[in-house]
Amino acid sequence: MTTLGTASAAPGEMDTGRLRVGETRDGSPAELPVAVINGAASGKTLYVQAASDGDELNGVGVVQRVVPRLDPAEIAGTVLVVGIVNYHGFQVAEHRNPIDDTKMNRAYPGDESGTSSERIAAATFEAATRADLILDLHQGSTSRMINEVRVRCGKRHRAHSKCLELAKAFGAGYVLDQKGPDGQLARAAPDEGIPTVDPELGGSVGWDEESVRVGVEGVFNVLRHYGFLDGQADFDPQVRASGFDQFGSPVGGLVRYEHELGDRVSAGETLFRVTDTFGRRKAEVTADSSGIFWRSRRLPQVATGEYVCSVATDVDEY
Repeated sequence: MTTLGTASAAPGEMDTGRLRVGETRDGSPAELPVAVINGAASGKTLYVQAASDGDELNGVGVVQRVVPRLDPAEIAGTVLVVGIVNYHGFQVAEHRNPIDDTKMNRAYPGDESGTSSERIAAATFEAATRADLILDLHQGSTSRMINEVRVRCGKRHRAHSKCLELAKAFGAGYVLDQKGPDGQLARAAPDEGIPTVDPELGGSVGWDEESVRVGVEGVFNVLRHYGFLDGQADFDPQVRASGFDQFGSPVGGLVRYEHELGDRVSAGETLFRVTDTFGRRKAEVTADSSGIFWRSRRLPQVATGEYVCSVATDVDEY
């Protein structure tokens, strides 16, 4: 039997349940939705989680579409799923855990006797580190972003090449290969020897069906590549970025972009213009270096110095 929280499945079975991580303010249980898909044949274990940031919903959309399609009779190995990590943030559609005002993906590996976020991180980290591979599904909640997979362990890490392989297997088309902040699951789990990546499935608040589709295809490609499912996995070259120029607005006003996400830009090329309320041009911002238009703010209004967009500069393919 394989158990996660109250979900328990023998080989060839699947089950769903709840993983208790504390109590809410009225004393009722705080429990995360979990699933165990225990394949009929032996094999690796994949751990998938979503919504560690409570307003990043595309990963929940992926889980909702993937789990019903997983037939234990056809799987070699085990898939463990935590469908919503940031329980408290999800309830109120907030990025951070409102109980302790913490960004959940800065709390790993957690502390089972700590704050709300540390306790949730500890419980999910225990589940994740039972696996051979980890997918931590995210999206750019307040920005427009290309579909990418983030490798966050750093290029000198012993697990770096295996994390790059996992990112390539997921196959979103773009990979951010840059060491991440302390407390990220994709930083902490590789220290335990487990290849881990953060698929960032598009951006902005809510569900984006195209990004959810990319995520679903990515999970199934990982399942095929690592032998959970029969079939040929796609293993296409990925565009990789490891450096970025970030641009703020020199004035206040309304932003008008000159490029779409994923566009190649050249040094000196206009990235965006800022106008006043009546459409009169106030400023024009150009690229410092050649690269890829990678990320931009969701709302057009900006104050002086406020973030507008990012261009990936150290770009190659692997």
